[in-house]
This record gives sequence, structure tokens and C-alpha cells, in this order.
Amino acid sequence: MSMTLKDYSEKRDYYRMQVNSEIKITDEFGRTTKAVCRDLSGTGMQLQVDDPIEEGAEVHTLLPSHSDQFPPFETISQVVRCTPDGNGYLLGLSIVQVKR
Repeated sequence: MSMTLKDYSEKRDYYRMQVNSEIKITDEFGRTTKAVCRDLSGTGMQLQVDDPIEEGAEVHTLLPSHSDQFPPFETISQVVRCTPDGNGYLLGLSIVQVKR
């Protein structure tokens, strides 16, 4: 068997980058809330939020930059999963469009 442990455990096109940074989410009704972006990849991200957001909902995200050399990371994303996590929820988002 030539498959290594890494080959088996990470079958993604993009690796996840641990972020743990505050992010702003705006839902399709214009309601804005703050969350924590736990990780980010080329096609999605995982956020921790206080209140659930329905699977299938489209959201606008804005991850601020802490450097003048890089603009904020702004996306239109779709909620693909929302699971309870302690006192909040973990959202799995699929990035539909990178705005900047």
C-alpha cells in the first residue's frame, strides 16, 4: 500500500490555513454579525458563530487585513453545514466568489 497517512487524511485540493481571526458576516437580509474564522482554504472556510445560519444560505464575508500591503479578504459564500459547538455553532462555508 503506497498511500501515506497525509494522502489519506487530507484529500483536498487546497490545504487549510489556521486563521483564528475576527470576521464579519452579512446575511441575505442585510443582518451583520461578527464571528471567528477558524480556518481558510482556497475553496472554503470554517467560522464559529453565536447563532445558527441555515444551510444553503448565501452570506457576504469580510476578513479585515492587519497590513497595508494586503486588502481585506471579501467573499460571497454559501453555508454548507451548521453544527452545534459548545455555546455556539461551527459553519462550513463554500466560497462562491472572491470579491477582493
